[in-house]
Amino acid sequence: MRKDNPNITFDELYEKVNTYITDEKDLKLLSSAYLFAYEKHFGQKRLTGEDYITHPLNVAYILADINADIQTLCAAVLHDTIEDCDVTEEDLEEKFGHEIASLVNGVTKINKLKFTCDNEAVIANHRKILVGLCEDVRILILKLADRLHNMRTIWILSEKSQKANAKETLDILTPIAHRLGMNKIKSELEDLSLRYLKPDVYFSIVEQLNQTRKERDRIVMEMMEDVSKLLDEQGIKHEIKGRAKSIYSIYKKLDKGKKFSDIFDLLALRVFVDTVPECYSSLGIIHAKYKPIPKRFKDYVAMPKTNMYQSLHTTVFGLEGYLFEIQIRTYEMDQIAEHGIASHWSYKENGSNVKAKMQNAMEQKLQFFREIMELKDEKSDELFVHNVQEEVLNNTIYVFTPKGDVIELPSGATPIDFAYRVHSGVGDTMVGALVNGNIVSLDYKLNDGDIIKINTNKNSQGPSREWIDMAFTAQAKNKIKSFYNKIDKEEYLKRGTELLQKEVKKRKIPFSRFYSNEVIDQTLSELKYGDMTELHIAIGNNKITPAQVINIVFGENKTKQEIILDRVINNDDAKILVKGDIVVENISDIKINVASCCKPIPGDEIVGYISKGRGINVHRTICPNITELEERIIEVKWNDKISKKYTTNVLITANENNNLLIQIINKTSNSDIVIQSINTINTSNRYMFDINLLVDDIYKLDKFITEISALPSIVNVERIIK
Repeated sequence: MRKDNPNITFDELYEKVNTYITDEKDLKLLSSAYLFAYEKHFGQKRLTGEDYITHPLNVAYILADINADIQTLCAAVLHDTIEDCDVTEEDLEEKFGHEIASLVNGVTKINKLKFTCDNEAVIANHRKILVGLCEDVRILILKLADRLHNMRTIWILSEKSQKANAKETLDILTPIAHRLGMNKIKSELEDLSLRYLKPDVYFSIVEQLNQTRKERDRIVMEMMEDVSKLLDEQGIKHEIKGRAKSIYSIYKKLDKGKKFSDIFDLLALRVFVDTVPECYSSLGIIHAKYKPIPKRFKDYVAMPKTNMYQSLHTTVFGLEGYLFEIQIRTYEMDQIAEHGIASHWSYKENGSNVKAKMQNAMEQKLQFFREIMELKDEKSDELFVHNVQEEVLNNTIYVFTPKGDVIELPSGATPIDFAYRVHSGVGDTMVGALVNGNIVSLDYKLNDGDIIKINTNKNSQGPSREWIDMAFTAQAKNKIKSFYNKIDKEEYLKRGTELLQKEVKKRKIPFSRFYSNEVIDQTLSELKYGDMTELHIAIGNNKITPAQVINIVFGENKTKQEIILDRVINNDDAKILVKGDIVVENISDIKINVASCCKPIPGDEIVGYISKGRGINVHRTICPNITELEERIIEVKWNDKISKKYTTNVLITANENNNLLIQIINKTSNSDIVIQSINTINTSNRYMFDINLLVDDIYKLDKFITEISALPSIVNVERIIK
């Protein structure tokens, strides 16, 4: 990874990319992205005095070093245009497509967040926010590359800023890089962070390494030659490199009380071979001459680490009695060890077998990321943090399939979680489980080292709904819910189709006429459904009645809206019927929508507006969009018992942004309010946050607004109507 010249040119980037991307269309797209970014950043300077364009070029070069795809490279070149230039996501989408624009927008969002690392609870919350904003794992990879180049030039900042950035990098970003298996980037980030966080310790280690460098270089070279000769004699094609121990890893060992002279792998070799059998053959050849140290051998080939790292590790008494740590791996293992989740880019152009193998590896490597994204859908903010801590950041266990494959699960997982981690089909057809040869219940808590066999039956009716409570992981729970959602949808489709056809027959309308393209297009357009399948499902789950559908084209003399108004006018003494959270007098069996403009919540004064073909839209009485619509206004009110939270928008204006976003998020947690989205609007002298909230009622919202208003930097807090 290039570090010697910060002034990367586009020609150098292009030449680097062209070593693995040869499609002219892709290369032309990269050139267009560069020219666009160059024009938008023209005249801007970094604090180092360099032209600003050098930063996105360096970020792209870092990603090209791990063979990033063309969309990620273009996003790297463009990644600061939304934040620092007069460019919108829509501008980028129009010019470069949705995928690239989405990546740039994702990086822009997370770059606006400033993290503090005071304690584990706060750090967990930060990780939640960071991952919650990343809908694509490539956004995290872009962020890591962006931070790496910024850390390389962090010397320009004040000492206070240097330490803050270094601590944030160590606490928030390097754990993510580690989990994604991106060791090369992780290692450099750690060394740079230590350099600025604890410079005395850093330079002390550097000095001790320099004092022994000449002797170490000599003995390492001689050991490399000797090992290479041994392997040549046995006909094993190989490559050997001396491996430098990272300064941060030495610091961590010293910090645990070890002496500098006791760190075994200061002298280290890495041996590369073509195949897995050659890994073990090489190990045997080396052990035959050099005595290994007991308990220092680790087989990560047969039992990979959770981030898919594979290698054989051994420590031996080498030449002149020096201790050497030797790592033995294939070239493919080295790609994964260095680049982790990004390593699949290197195999993009390979044959179908290799590609399938890498895709399977990617599925496993992405599991951590996907699991967090599934947790993001949890309704409760506190539940989300709890689940992230329990499933991702806390203790994990390693269990085995009967074939010896290693499966990572959170502590507390059950056979249900194991089955769904192996494959959805295994979970859906599971009928029982054996742990270490013994039959266990499906809520049995698995332990480290357990061997689990799942008994399946292809004629199984599927998972039991009770399994949702037995499962521990969000992944398994969501897979079970998804199974039943699919079944429910199929039943709704069948029921809705039958009900609509029955109503058509009842009205004596010919099927050929009702199902003509003209009638279907008009019906779907009026009711805002994408196709007849969606319409049938809506009828099946009672969102709309067959009569409403048919009345769109073959209506009675009176429209549906006129019929509803007649009911209201002529049935003053009729019994009030309740549908869901909102009470509509004298009316049942009609769709009720909460207006998206004013977003009413329980406790608000509300009215209903009868819309054509869409049921009743409920607005706040102060909503300007209904002030001149008296003709179709209908009385509605909130039910005494509300079944869910409702969405509303709050605009917060502040005169400074000193960790304000974190304070706001903490206030929502205390108020049992869930943040759905945050849009940051920066003006010349103000910071504004347009926040979409899920709240129980107006009283909790008022309390939240009062608490936010009391913060020192707050200028104004108001609920808005769009």
